[in-house]
Amino acid sequence: MLQKRRTVIMGAAGRDFHNFNTVYRENPSVNVVAFTATQIPDIDDRKYPPELAGEFYPNGIPIVDEEELLYLIERENIEDVVFSYSDITHEYVMHKASKVLSAGANFFLLGMGETALKSKKPVISICATRTGSGKSQTTRRISEILIRQGKRVVAVRHPMPYGDLAKQAVQRFASESDLDTHECTIEEREEYEPHIRRNVTVYAGVDYGKILEQAEEEADIILWDGGNNDLPFYQPNLHIVVADPHRVGNELTYHPGEANMHLADCIVINKVDTANYEDVLILRENIHSITPDVVIIEAASPLTVSDYETVRGKTVLVIEDGPTLTHGEMEYGAGMIAAWKNGAGEVIDPRPYTVGKITETFEKYPDIGPLVPAMGYSEEQVRDLEATINAVECDLVISGTPIDLEKLININKPLVKVEYDLQEIGRPTLEDVLKQYGF
Repeated sequence: MLQKRRTVIMGAAGRDFHNFNTVYRENPSVNVVAFTATQIPDIDDRKYPPELAGEFYPNGIPIVDEEELLYLIERENIEDVVFSYSDITHEYVMHKASKVLSAGANFFLLGMGETALKSKKPVISICATRTGSGKSQTTRRISEILIRQGKRVVAVRHPMPYGDLAKQAVQRFASESDLDTHECTIEEREEYEPHIRRNVTVYAGVDYGKILEQAEEEADIILWDGGNNDLPFYQPNLHIVVADPHRVGNELTYHPGEANMHLADCIVINKVDTANYEDVLILRENIHSITPDVVIIEAASPLTVSDYETVRGKTVLVIEDGPTLTHGEMEYGAGMIAAWKNGAGEVIDPRPYTVGKITETFEKYPDIGPLVPAMGYSEEQVRDLEATINAVECDLVISGTPIDLEKLININKPLVKVEYDLQEIGRPTLEDVLKQYGF
């Protein structure tokens, strides 16, 4: 009888499931005893369901808090631990490795050779060095160019399956009503809505093999719309990576952002309009130290602010995209820049007004600036977000999240919405690079 390797996969409801599906699900020599979960609130204490886990796992696989990892290794005689999440420092990864090794288990990282699926259709992947660098607007810009050429474009988004995993195996979003049907979180809506408004169908879910089969049926070109700074799940014909000069140096010190840099065919240095240009130059040098011949595009993400004339002199509450502020570690985003540029009188710190899950977010991420992260991974979190916003004493709210928050929560004060798209500066442009690679 073959002795199965007893294995734990460390994750955050995304890369971990994909690694299991591609490498371990049909592997008779491995027994995945558990997944661990971190980064995203309330994604533990459930099971990877038997419908997705396959014939070797008739009872599914438990998902437990990462805090239980060392106990799991000892109790379950774990031999191998597979690290499978993103947007953390190299030092953080090795601290985790040291704990695992000291507990007697092996520590693994999986590469694209085993985990990246091959598509029958051309794939353009858009990834990044950090969360919040500007993947979304870069993906939208590429889809705009391709659609103008008459191409059928489908975006496949990095997973965010925070609910019923069996129901979320393959999700297709072609209209805003699909967001309601699939009971999407705020975080999911932030990624899917802008594509849908541009008539681009979005796929996401858990089983990216089945997702790929469906996406190929209706696409001439597939855009891999990456999450965090993770590597693509599909083998790309063109790999574009977005780098952020507001966090210069992170491109060399975060996992797997540095790996993305090594793999890049083209790197977009975004936000050059709001960054210190010395940082842009340092970022260029850091890029060339890794990939000397890579094509570099400089770009901005100019803001469009609704009712911008109402901002001047007002006391404002700023709301920003949640993940950019939490594990992305940014202290501000588009909303705060809009407040500065449009002459807000005072930005109100929401901390004295927070309740419930929003209070917990600030406790977990104390370096968040004086603004509210649009956290909405659960109904409870959405309600606490609403209560926090409505408790703050201010003249108006500036929303830097790409969705229409007022469709989801009732806000008791005027709201100004901030939108942003990618704009290349000079040459080469994204269109130049697409032509170079035959698109």
